[in-house]
Amino acid sequence: MTLNIQIVVDCRHPHELADWWAETLEWAVEPQDADFIRSMIEQGFATEEQTKLHNGNLVWATGAAIRPPADLAATPPAQRILFQTVPEAKTVKNRIHWDVNLAGADKDQARTALEARGATFLWSASQGPHSWHTMADPEGNEFCIS
Repeated sequence: MTLNIQIVVDCRHPHELADWWAETLEWAVEPQDADFIRSMIEQGFATEEQTKLHNGNLVWATGAAIRPPADLAATPPAQRILFQTVPEAKTVKNRIHWDVNLAGADKDQARTALEARGATFLWSASQGPHSWHTMADPEGNEFCIS
């Protein structure tokens, strides 16, 4: 049996961070169904305050998800990263992070491009012939590129 996985990232601005990571990973932001959201409000299951407009679309205010583009129609998705709102900012090092395999792209060029989009370079490291850069996304979540 193969299991599916969803990684959840606590953050202050889930839609913006989902956009950032979708671009970084060449994934897609999972579409949200505005008609469904409106029906939940009309039926009293949700309120307007639980929604927002993001990039011109009505979305749930507290979360956004990304997936590989080929996996957008899968139910349930095999791989998904969900960004959800929490009230506090990140204050300590992550206990888990992900490694972004650059598929042969130059890690120094990738570092420069990520920094131009709001990432922060933290440090470089190596083990034997393998080397990487540890970075932080715009909200401070650590990840490595190699």
